[in-house]
Amino acid sequence: MSNRSRPDFYTQKAKKEGYMARSVYKLEEIQNKTKLIKSGDRVLDVGASPGSWTQYCLRLLKGKGMVVGADLKPLGQFKARGELHFIQGDVFSDAVRDDLAQWGPFDVIVSDAAPSTTGNRLMDTRRSYDLVEQILDFSLLWLKPGGNFTVKVFQGGDETEISDRMKQEFDQVKKLKPKAVRKESFEYYLIGLGRKEQPQDESE
Repeated sequence: MSNRSRPDFYTQKAKKEGYMARSVYKLEEIQNKTKLIKSGDRVLDVGASPGSWTQYCLRLLKGKGMVVGADLKPLGQFKARGELHFIQGDVFSDAVRDDLAQWGPFDVIVSDAAPSTTGNRLMDTRRSYDLVEQILDFSLLWLKPGGNFTVKVFQGGDETEISDRMKQEFDQVKKLKPKAVRKESFEYYLIGLGRKEQPQDESE
């Protein structure tokens, strides 16, 4: 049995606490250390399936706020506490963007999305970089001024370009590898706090 298939502390804890996946404890640590999400926030979870981050956001908000999830795959079955909307589809497509328009813009955007991995680290980090870049582009369109953002990144070198770009867009940028990330994994999270006000286009 591989380390990934063997139930570990976080897998068992997630099952006991009713979460869809152990990844919830990555977001919990990010929240505890950065106060990413605040009461009353509108939160968008990009790549939400199977739903543990969505569940956590709903529990954290305690009915004060809203969570919107989007993913190509369906959410797992769980009892939603609070206002939840889910869109199944490609978050980068025009159809999904039209759906999001009724709920956005958002105070917080979170993403635990990852590309399909091949086992080739060079290829996987490249795919991760491309996906993160897409998610960042997308999030900057939907995030309110002052809003917060976090995204999963695979360490490989190119991610410094993402970090540098985020520093131009946010008041603070932090890097965190939560304890729930498996030891053999080379993933970590970039966190942008306080989306900067965008200058007005003088041509308008």
